[in-house]
Amino acid sequence: MTTQNAVVSVYSFIPRFHEIDGQGVMFNMWYLSHVDEAVDAFFIDRGLPYAQWHDLGFDVHVVHVDLDFAAGVRRHERIEVLVSTSRIGGKSFTLDFAFRRDGETVCTGGIVYATVSTLGHGTIALPDPLVKALGEENSLRAGHQHV
Repeated sequence: MTTQNAVVSVYSFIPRFHEIDGQGVMFNMWYLSHVDEAVDAFFIDRGLPYAQWHDLGFDVHVVHVDLDFAAGVRRHERIEVLVSTSRIGGKSFTLDFAFRRDGETVCTGGIVYATVSTLGHGTIALPDPLVKALGEENSLRAGHQHV
């Protein structure tokens, strides 16, 4: 794990038996499951665990995800998922992620979250505690342009 001031958070895992498909690599849907775990660790690292969000009056909805595969993840391989803030907007933010095996990037992507009120009032401006937890913008993807 990283510290609150770090730009990148790291989550590690080894694929489980049921995550491996008939081609011998991790099935594509499991990547987003591990991204969810990595994002949870990202916010814990930054002092704003998800369990606190409801009491602060906000939550987030996923509005866009993209994945770019370079190589497959195989069973028994230790994988790191790096997460960084790539964009902080008014009502949404983007986190970039990269799956790495022994220093080799095997998958990259980004996930856009819209911030919503827990009172059912739709999207809201990013709350100050969330902006602070997101820190500075820093893309993990080569050639990624901030929007």
